[in-house]
Amino acid sequence: MGYQVTRSPGYKNNVKNKLSSIYRKLYKKFGAQNWWPADTSFEVMVGAILTQNTNWQNVEKAITNLKKEKLLSPLKLNGITLKRLAKLIRPSGYYNIKAARLKSFLDFFIYEYQADITRMRSENTSNLRKKLLAVKGVGYETADSILLYALEKPVFVVDSYTKRIFSRHGFFKEESDYNIVQKFFMDNLDNKVSLFNEFHALIVKTAKEFCRKQKPLCHLCPLK
Repeated sequence: MGYQVTRSPGYKNNVKNKLSSIYRKLYKKFGAQNWWPADTSFEVMVGAILTQNTNWQNVEKAITNLKKEKLLSPLKLNGITLKRLAKLIRPSGYYNIKAARLKSFLDFFIYEYQADITRMRSENTSNLRKKLLAVKGVGYETADSILLYALEKPVFVVDSYTKRIFSRHGFFKEESDYNIVQKFFMDNLDNKVSLFNEFHALIVKTAKEFCRKQKPLCHLCPLK
């Protein structure tokens, strides 16, 4: 199951033009989204894990708890018990599971890169992605969010919002494989961190406000 539904000579340029048009319309409607909201790259990584299966408002509450306790650093966070960590991140939901996942990520970050963001960022993107995906509890979306938003690697993040909007516009099926959808965007967009960042953020904004799972507001959507 792929996105290449035709092989006509001008197909690739046509897709690129359509994606460019979609981006311009969304940017005109919403403006810059300034993602990812965080003070440090490490905070982005923690947020990427906590945001699994919850909304951002809940993640902010959990991160605020960590900041109040002055624990939002790799070594300090790794030094507290799993039970205390779970209690602090409780607002994010599934807190016991997420605490364990954070601990697994911290073990990886400290062992592999000595908790050094610069060292982690210098790693080859493909190798780093494979390593992240090998960490228990880190899936494609979480790994790619860390790569793009924390480490400024040119990797397009795909989520359910992305699949929903672009399947409704006929680019691929909503149940398409994550990597196939990601390849679609990376093949047809300029390979720029800033573009990948802004486009994904605008997709999320559009899905939440207009392209809802139930009762979408198609008549009001900037992509109508």
